[in-house]
Amino acid sequence: MPRLALIALLLTLSSSGTAAAAPVPAASPVRLSPAKADTLTRAILKDRADTEEWLKSNGTSYLATVQRVDFGAKQTLTVGRDPDNHVCIPSPNISPHHLVVSVSGDSFHVAAVDPGATFTVRGQTLTRATVGPSGIGIGGFTVRLSHQRFPAIIVFDPKSPNYAHYKGLKWFPVDLSYRYQLPLTPNPRPDTTIILSTRGNRRRAVRVGWFDFLVGKTRCRLEATRLLEPGVGENDISVFFRDATTGKESYPVGRYVDPVQLPDGRYLLDLNNCYNPACAVSEHYNCPIPPRANVLKVSIRAGEMDSHYH
Repeated sequence: MPRLALIALLLTLSSSGTAAAAPVPAASPVRLSPAKADTLTRAILKDRADTEEWLKSNGTSYLATVQRVDFGAKQTLTVGRDPDNHVCIPSPNISPHHLVVSVSGDSFHVAAVDPGATFTVRGQTLTRATVGPSGIGIGGFTVRLSHQRFPAIIVFDPKSPNYAHYKGLKWFPVDLSYRYQLPLTPNPRPDTTIILSTRGNRRRAVRVGWFDFLVGKTRCRLEATRLLEPGVGENDISVFFRDATTGKESYPVGRYVDPVQLPDGRYLLDLNNCYNPACAVSEHYNCPIPPRANVLKVSIRAGEMDSHYH
Protein backbone atom coordinates (compact mmCIF):
# COMPACT_ATOMS: atom_id res chain seq x y z
CA MET A 1 0.00 0.00 0.00
CA PRO A 2 1.43 3.48 -0.83
CA ARG A 3 2.64 5.29 2.27
CA LEU A 4 0.24 8.24 2.11
CA ALA A 5 -2.69 5.91 1.45
CA LEU A 6 -1.72 3.92 4.54
CA ILE A 7 -1.53 7.10 6.60
CA ALA A 8 -4.96 8.19 5.38
CA LEU A 9 -6.39 4.82 6.40
CA LEU A 10 -4.79 5.00 9.83
CA LEU A 11 -6.11 8.51 10.39
CA THR A 12 -9.65 7.24 9.94
CA LEU A 13 -9.01 4.54 12.53
CA SER A 14 -7.53 6.77 15.24
CA SER A 15 -9.85 6.65 18.24
CA SER A 16 -10.59 9.37 20.75
CA GLY A 17 -10.99 7.07 23.75
CA THR A 18 -12.89 8.01 26.88
CA ALA A 19 -14.58 11.34 27.47
CA ALA A 20 -12.74 14.03 29.39
CA ALA A 21 -13.71 15.62 32.66
CA ALA A 22 -16.17 18.52 32.98
CA PRO A 23 -15.17 21.76 31.18
CA VAL A 24 -12.62 23.94 32.93
CA PRO A 25 -11.72 27.59 32.22
CA ALA A 26 -9.90 27.99 28.93
CA ALA A 27 -6.59 29.85 29.05
CA SER A 28 -6.03 33.05 27.13
CA PRO A 29 -2.71 33.84 25.47
CA VAL A 30 0.11 35.11 27.67
CA ARG A 31 0.35 38.89 27.87
CA LEU A 32 3.87 40.04 27.03
CA SER A 33 5.65 43.36 27.13
CA PRO A 34 7.02 44.57 23.78
CA ALA A 35 10.57 43.89 24.96
CA LYS A 36 9.75 40.35 26.09
CA ALA A 37 7.85 39.66 22.87
CA ASP A 38 10.81 40.84 20.81
CA THR A 39 13.22 38.63 22.78
CA LEU A 40 10.99 35.57 22.37
CA THR A 41 10.48 36.20 18.66
CA ARG A 42 14.22 36.42 18.07
CA ALA A 43 14.78 33.20 20.05
CA ILE A 44 12.15 31.35 18.01
CA LEU A 45 13.63 32.59 14.73
CA LYS A 46 17.12 31.53 15.82
CA ASP A 47 15.86 28.07 16.74
CA ARG A 48 14.27 27.76 13.30
CA ALA A 49 17.51 28.79 11.59
CA ASP A 50 19.46 26.29 13.71
CA THR A 51 16.97 23.55 12.80
CA GLU A 52 17.38 24.27 9.09
CA GLU A 53 21.17 24.15 9.41
CA TRP A 54 20.92 20.83 11.30
CA LEU A 55 18.69 19.34 8.60
CA LYS A 56 20.99 20.57 5.84
CA SER A 57 24.19 18.86 6.94
CA ASN A 58 24.17 17.23 10.39
CA GLY A 59 25.14 13.56 10.61
CA THR A 60 21.91 12.78 12.50
CA SER A 61 19.67 14.88 10.26
CA TYR A 62 16.53 13.24 8.96
CA LEU A 63 18.13 13.56 5.52
CA ALA A 64 21.09 11.47 6.71
CA THR A 65 18.94 8.35 7.05
CA VAL A 66 19.61 5.74 4.35
CA GLN A 67 18.21 2.51 5.74
CA ARG A 68 15.78 1.08 8.30
CA VAL A 69 15.49 -2.56 9.27
CA ASP A 70 12.80 -3.63 11.73
CA PHE A 71 13.43 -6.53 14.08
CA GLY A 72 9.89 -7.80 13.57
CA ALA A 73 9.75 -11.32 15.02
CA LYS A 74 13.54 -11.49 15.28
CA GLN A 75 15.39 -10.84 18.53
CA THR A 76 18.77 -10.33 16.84
CA LEU A 77 20.03 -8.47 13.77
CA THR A 78 23.51 -8.51 12.28
CA VAL A 79 25.26 -5.42 10.93
CA GLY A 80 28.19 -5.46 8.52
CA ARG A 81 29.62 -4.87 5.06
CA ASP A 82 28.78 -8.26 3.57
CA PRO A 83 25.35 -8.66 1.93
CA ASP A 84 24.44 -11.62 4.14
CA ASN A 85 23.87 -9.24 7.08
CA HIS A 86 20.39 -8.10 8.03
CA VAL A 87 21.73 -4.52 7.94
CA CYS A 88 24.25 -4.21 5.12
CA ILE A 89 26.42 -1.06 5.10
CA PRO A 90 28.65 -1.37 2.01
CA SER A 91 31.57 0.71 3.22
CA PRO A 92 35.26 -0.25 3.54
CA ASN A 93 35.17 1.27 7.02
CA ILE A 94 32.71 -1.42 8.15
CA SER A 95 33.88 -4.97 8.86
CA PRO A 96 32.28 -7.81 6.86
CA HIS A 97 30.47 -8.88 10.05
CA HIS A 98 30.75 -5.91 12.35
CA LEU A 99 28.02 -6.20 15.00
CA VAL A 100 25.36 -8.40 16.46
CA VAL A 101 22.52 -6.40 18.03
CA SER A 102 19.94 -8.16 20.23
CA VAL A 103 16.84 -6.79 21.91
CA SER A 104 17.19 -7.20 25.66
CA GLY A 105 13.99 -6.06 27.38
CA ASP A 106 13.86 -2.29 27.08
CA SER A 107 17.51 -2.17 25.95
CA PHE A 108 19.84 -3.56 23.31
CA HIS A 109 22.86 -5.80 23.71
CA VAL A 110 25.54 -4.87 21.18
CA ALA A 111 28.61 -7.02 20.48
CA ALA A 112 31.40 -6.65 17.92
CA VAL A 113 32.00 -9.78 15.82
CA ASP A 114 35.02 -9.54 13.52
CA PRO A 115 38.52 -9.09 15.00
CA GLY A 116 39.23 -5.39 15.32
CA ALA A 117 35.58 -4.38 14.99
CA THR A 118 34.45 -1.78 17.53
CA PHE A 119 31.68 0.74 18.08
CA THR A 120 31.43 3.97 20.05
CA VAL A 121 28.93 5.06 22.69
CA ARG A 122 29.19 8.69 23.79
CA GLY A 123 32.77 8.83 22.57
CA GLN A 124 33.89 5.62 24.29
CA THR A 125 35.20 2.82 22.07
CA LEU A 126 33.72 -0.57 22.99
CA THR A 127 33.40 -4.14 21.75
CA ARG A 128 30.41 -5.10 23.93
CA ALA A 129 27.73 -3.15 25.80
CA THR A 130 24.07 -3.04 26.80
CA VAL A 131 22.54 0.31 25.90
CA GLY A 132 19.13 1.92 25.87
CA PRO A 133 17.51 3.36 22.77
CA SER A 134 20.28 5.55 21.36
CA GLY A 135 22.77 6.04 18.58
CA ILE A 136 26.10 4.23 18.34
CA GLY A 137 28.94 4.95 15.96
CA ILE A 138 30.59 2.47 13.57
CA GLY A 139 33.01 3.31 10.76
CA GLY A 140 31.86 6.92 10.42
CA PHE A 141 28.15 5.95 10.37
CA THR A 142 25.60 6.39 13.13
CA VAL A 143 23.40 3.38 13.87
CA ARG A 144 20.30 4.34 15.82
CA LEU A 145 18.81 1.64 18.01
CA SER A 146 15.14 2.56 18.02
CA HIS A 147 12.82 0.75 20.43
CA GLN A 148 9.24 2.10 20.70
CA ARG A 149 8.31 -1.53 21.54
CA PHE A 150 8.71 -2.13 17.79
CA PRO A 151 12.52 -2.27 17.66
CA ALA A 152 14.44 -1.25 14.57
CA ILE A 153 17.88 -0.20 13.39
CA ILE A 154 18.18 3.05 11.43
CA VAL A 155 21.41 3.86 9.59
CA PHE A 156 22.65 7.45 9.20
CA ASP A 157 25.26 8.17 6.53
CA PRO A 158 27.28 11.42 6.86
CA LYS A 159 27.47 11.40 3.03
CA SER A 160 23.83 10.55 2.47
CA PRO A 161 22.59 11.29 -1.06
CA ASN A 162 19.43 12.68 0.54
CA TYR A 163 21.24 15.91 1.46
CA ALA A 164 20.94 16.81 -2.23
CA HIS A 165 17.16 16.98 -1.74
CA TYR A 166 17.43 19.65 0.95
CA LYS A 167 15.05 22.54 0.26
CA GLY A 168 14.76 24.17 3.65
CA LEU A 169 11.81 24.26 6.01
CA LYS A 170 8.73 26.47 6.18
CA TRP A 171 7.01 28.05 9.17
CA PHE A 172 4.08 30.29 9.83
CA PRO A 173 5.17 33.77 10.97
CA VAL A 174 5.82 33.99 14.71
CA ASP A 175 2.55 34.88 16.44
CA LEU A 176 2.74 35.08 20.23
CA SER A 177 -1.04 35.04 20.55
CA TYR A 178 -0.54 31.25 20.32
CA ARG A 179 1.57 31.17 23.49
CA TYR A 180 -0.15 29.93 26.69
CA GLN A 181 0.70 29.28 30.31
CA LEU A 182 -2.00 26.96 31.56
CA PRO A 183 -2.78 24.06 33.87
CA LEU A 184 -3.02 20.46 32.77
CA THR A 185 -6.44 19.13 33.72
CA PRO A 186 -5.47 15.67 34.98
CA ASN A 187 -7.23 12.58 33.79
CA PRO A 188 -8.89 11.20 36.97
CA ARG A 189 -8.38 7.70 35.60
CA PRO A 190 -5.15 7.83 33.58
CA ASP A 191 -6.05 5.05 31.20
CA THR A 192 -3.92 3.35 28.59
CA THR A 193 -4.74 4.27 25.03
CA ILE A 194 -3.44 3.27 21.60
CA ILE A 195 -1.61 5.74 19.38
CA LEU A 196 -1.48 4.55 15.79
CA SER A 197 1.70 5.24 13.82
CA THR A 198 2.76 5.87 10.25
CA ARG A 199 4.20 2.35 9.89
CA GLY A 200 0.96 0.75 11.03
CA ASN A 201 2.10 -0.04 14.59
CA ARG A 202 -0.18 0.36 17.60
CA ARG A 203 1.84 2.23 20.22
CA ARG A 204 0.68 2.27 23.84
CA ALA A 205 0.38 5.51 25.77
CA VAL A 206 -1.22 6.96 28.88
CA ARG A 207 -3.78 9.72 28.44
CA VAL A 208 -2.57 11.99 31.22
CA GLY A 209 -4.94 14.94 30.84
CA TRP A 210 -6.08 17.90 28.76
CA PHE A 211 -5.09 21.47 27.94
CA ASP A 212 -7.91 23.99 27.47
CA PHE A 213 -7.22 27.30 25.74
CA LEU A 214 -8.72 29.95 23.48
CA VAL A 215 -7.79 30.55 19.87
CA GLY A 216 -9.44 33.90 19.25
CA LYS A 217 -12.87 33.32 20.76
CA THR A 218 -12.92 29.58 20.05
CA ARG A 219 -12.43 27.18 22.91
CA CYS A 220 -9.98 24.38 22.14
CA ARG A 221 -9.01 21.24 24.02
CA LEU A 222 -5.98 19.05 23.32
CA GLU A 223 -5.27 15.70 24.90
CA ALA A 224 -1.80 15.14 26.38
CA THR A 225 -0.27 11.68 26.35
CA ARG A 226 2.85 9.90 27.59
CA LEU A 227 4.12 7.14 25.37
CA LEU A 228 4.74 3.89 27.25
CA GLU A 229 8.07 3.22 25.60
CA PRO A 230 11.70 2.78 26.64
CA GLY A 231 13.47 6.10 26.90
CA VAL A 232 10.31 8.10 27.67
CA GLY A 233 10.46 9.68 31.13
CA GLU A 234 7.67 9.70 33.69
CA ASN A 235 7.14 13.43 33.10
CA ASP A 236 7.58 13.45 29.32
CA ILE A 237 4.24 14.34 27.80
CA SER A 238 3.38 15.04 24.19
CA VAL A 239 0.58 16.62 22.23
CA PHE A 240 -0.09 15.28 18.74
CA PHE A 241 -2.73 17.27 16.86
CA ARG A 242 -4.33 18.24 13.57
CA ASP A 243 -6.18 21.46 12.74
CA ALA A 244 -7.86 23.24 9.84
CA THR A 245 -4.50 23.86 8.11
CA THR A 246 -3.62 20.13 8.08
CA GLY A 247 -3.21 18.75 4.57
CA LYS A 248 -3.31 22.27 3.15
CA GLU A 249 -0.60 24.47 4.63
CA SER A 250 0.69 22.02 7.23
CA TYR A 251 1.80 18.39 7.05
CA PRO A 252 -1.06 15.93 6.29
CA VAL A 253 -0.29 13.58 9.20
CA GLY A 254 -0.38 16.39 11.75
CA ARG A 255 1.99 18.27 14.02
CA TYR A 256 3.48 17.86 17.48
CA VAL A 257 4.18 20.23 20.35
CA ASP A 258 6.00 19.48 23.61
CA PRO A 259 4.52 21.17 26.70
CA VAL A 260 7.12 22.45 29.15
CA GLN A 261 6.30 22.24 32.85
CA LEU A 262 6.79 25.49 34.75
CA PRO A 263 7.97 25.84 38.38
CA ASP A 264 4.42 26.69 39.52
CA GLY A 265 3.06 23.41 38.12
CA ARG A 266 1.46 24.92 35.06
CA TYR A 267 2.72 24.29 31.53
CA LEU A 268 4.01 26.45 28.74
CA LEU A 269 2.21 25.53 25.53
CA ASP A 270 3.68 27.63 22.73
CA LEU A 271 2.18 26.62 19.41
CA ASN A 272 4.90 28.59 17.60
CA ASN A 273 7.05 25.59 18.54
CA CYS A 274 4.83 23.07 16.74
CA TYR A 275 6.96 20.81 14.59
CA ASN A 276 6.46 18.12 11.99
CA PRO A 277 7.19 14.47 12.74
CA ALA A 278 10.42 13.08 11.33
CA CYS A 279 8.44 11.15 8.72
CA ALA A 280 7.62 14.47 7.04
CA VAL A 281 11.18 14.32 5.70
CA SER A 282 12.30 10.68 5.90
CA GLU A 283 10.49 7.40 5.29
CA HIS A 284 12.70 5.65 7.86
CA TYR A 285 10.75 6.75 10.96
CA ASN A 286 7.73 5.45 12.85
CA CYS A 287 5.72 8.53 13.89
CA PRO A 288 2.61 8.83 16.10
CA ILE A 289 -0.61 9.81 14.36
CA PRO A 290 -2.74 12.34 16.26
CA PRO A 291 -5.83 10.80 17.89
CA ARG A 292 -9.26 11.79 16.67
CA ALA A 293 -9.80 13.75 19.90
CA ASN A 294 -7.01 16.11 18.85
CA VAL A 295 -8.48 17.29 15.57
CA LEU A 296 -9.20 21.01 15.97
CA LYS A 297 -11.70 22.80 13.77
CA VAL A 298 -9.79 26.07 13.98
CA SER A 299 -6.66 26.96 12.03
CA ILE A 300 -3.47 26.98 14.10
CA ARG A 301 -1.42 29.34 11.98
CA ALA A 302 1.71 28.87 14.05
CA GLY A 303 4.69 26.56 14.01
CA GLU A 304 6.02 24.41 11.18
CA MET A 305 4.30 24.17 7.82
CA ASP A 306 4.57 21.41 5.22
CA SER A 307 7.82 21.70 3.25
CA HIS A 308 6.68 18.94 0.84
CA TYR A 309 9.61 16.54 1.05
CA HIS A 310 7.31 13.77 -0.20
